[in-house]
Amino acid sequence: MSDASSPSTDEPPESATAALIDAARQSDLGLVIGTLLLVYLAATLLTFTDGLNSVVGLMRTLTFLGLVYALAALALNLQWGYAGLFNIGVAGFMALGVYTMGIVVRSPDPAFGPPGFGLPLPVGIVAGMLVAAVVGLLAALPALRLKADYLAIVTLGMSEIIRLFLQSSTFDTFLRDTLGVGTGGGRGMGLPQNPIRELFLVDGQAGTPTALGDLAFGTFGEDGLGIANTIIIDWAYIAVLAAFVIAFYVLLERLGRSPFGRMLKAIREDELVADSLGKNVDLIKIKVFVIGCALMGLAGILWFGSQGNVSPTPQFMPVLTFYVFIAVIIGGSGSNAGAVLGGIVFATVLFEGPRRVGSSLRDVIDAETPSSFADAIVTLDPTAFLAYATDNIAPLQFVFLGLILVFIMHRRPDGILGDRIETAAAVDLSERPSGGETDE
Repeated sequence: MSDASSPSTDEPPESATAALIDAARQSDLGLVIGTLLLVYLAATLLTFTDGLNSVVGLMRTLTFLGLVYALAALALNLQWGYAGLFNIGVAGFMALGVYTMGIVVRSPDPAFGPPGFGLPLPVGIVAGMLVAAVVGLLAALPALRLKADYLAIVTLGMSEIIRLFLQSSTFDTFLRDTLGVGTGGGRGMGLPQNPIRELFLVDGQAGTPTALGDLAFGTFGEDGLGIANTIIIDWAYIAVLAAFVIAFYVLLERLGRSPFGRMLKAIREDELVADSLGKNVDLIKIKVFVIGCALMGLAGILWFGSQGNVSPTPQFMPVLTFYVFIAVIIGGSGSNAGAVLGGIVFATVLFEGPRRVGSSLRDVIDAETPSSFADAIVTLDPTAFLAYATDNIAPLQFVFLGLILVFIMHRRPDGILGDRIETAAAVDLSERPSGGETDE
């Protein structure tokens, strides 16, 4: 006879599914993978009629943007989410990283473009991080004594100074005359070939595959599934980006759970109290600012260093910093998993998504585009208004981003993962051991 008090071993399917979804939601990796799968499903629906290359190519673009924004969001989360340092100079520190790497790695006597020092790529990457960290230190020494609003102004000004210096032909001439290197000024700078290509192609040139290239191209490439060889190489670089995202995440998680991380949270919540406890608040803020700037420099190298060319405008305009802040806000300030998730959601759903959806809709809309927004409204024709919106998706995208921000601030001010305890939070006192004095 069965015991009525014992739990039943037969669980309803709905309960098992709900438990699985809840487990995935509590898992950082499950959240990220689940989000990417939804993104891939949407990409497939948008491009499946155009062939396999279009589907895999769109997935590549969305994944790349999601990962690079996640890198930048993690670096900013260390400063803003952990310590409450309002750094609006993210774009400037990313520019320092990638430009320094380019100057260090470029040949001293290139066929075209500004000369460099001709050193190995790892040296250039380390140099880029160091320069971003040193400039962050120079900015931090006077600026971190200011309150949040003034710190934001100082870092924004620093970012614009960096961009304008890199764009200046006078500064480029000065570097050529003194150090024998240059930035290219407003024309920009050509960057070294992506080293991942060397794994698939001899000397990185098309037409001569290596052993790995033969295997990959024969299985998935034009002789196999029919995917373009360039897309396969790009996916290999995406795997490298994913490894760096994991490394950033692990570093920040360990930092956040350390005594140093809890000190950062104390400074963010009440700097005066932290100072009264005997902590050197200024030194701690300088340390975290320098570390964050170094990570921003590395994020810039991984992002723009793979593009083949870099220029100060429009790549490092202040709007880039604005985008990174949106990614952190969406995910939840202080949450590393939220920063990764926010970067992916922003890049795929808010940044690239409207453009792709608008382009697909415009192909099926049979209507003449009104000449202005007022004409689109006056017509009272939804099809005509949709035609205008899809043809002007770039400017309207800023309106869309503004509405999304208002909605998030109103309904979910702590971000997607705002209901979870942040990494840099203090110890939960409800779990302290029993004992001691009690109120009788």
